[in-house]
Parts: sequence; structure tokens; C-alpha cells
Amino acid sequence: MQYLDYVAADPATGGGSIWGMILPFVLMFAVFYFLLIRPQQKKQKTRNSMLSALKKGDKIVTIGGLHGTILEITDDVVVLLVNDATKLTFDRSAISTITKSSDAS
Repeated sequence: MQYLDYVAADPATGGGSIWGMILPFVLMFAVFYFLLIRPQQKKQKTRNSMLSALKKGDKIVTIGGLHGTILEITDDVVVLLVNDATKLTFDRSAISTITKSSDAS
């Protein structure tokens, strides 16, 4: 009789609280947030600020590795001068980095 009372009172045998079951999921979400979601949001924010700061005369590199200078720029289209005569049109989102920013606006 004494053994049955001990087993019925043991929380590890199924009598545990709801917090004991939810806590691991909350901790897992917190780890995912701080290790995956938050750094990705910061990276996206810096990329959007870089794309919004583009101006005519900036030397850039596209995602495909093409180097060029911005001749014309609109809200979502950029015209690049690749060499002395070649002009190429790209989406603004295809720009990877700015290698040299121009001083003139």
C-alpha cells in the first residue's frame, strides 16, 4: 500500500504540471530566435539601408560578380556602366556590395 501511494504522488509518472511540458519548447524558441531569426533580421536591415543609399556614380558589385558604375538609378532598376561603352540594366536587389561610394549626389 505504501508503494502505491509513492507512485501516485510522483510527478515524473504523468502527474506533472503543464509548465514542465511547455518550458522546453519555450527555451527552444528562444534559442532559435537569438541564434537564427534575430541575426538574419539585422542582416536584412543593413542590406536594405545599403540599397536605399545607392546613388549615381557608386562603384558596385552585383550578386553575379559583375563590377560596374551606376549611371542611372530608379526605385527598382539600376543602369550600370561596365566598360567605356557597355550599359547593363539590373534590378536594384541584384546589387551585392558597394566597393566605392561617389562623393557627388
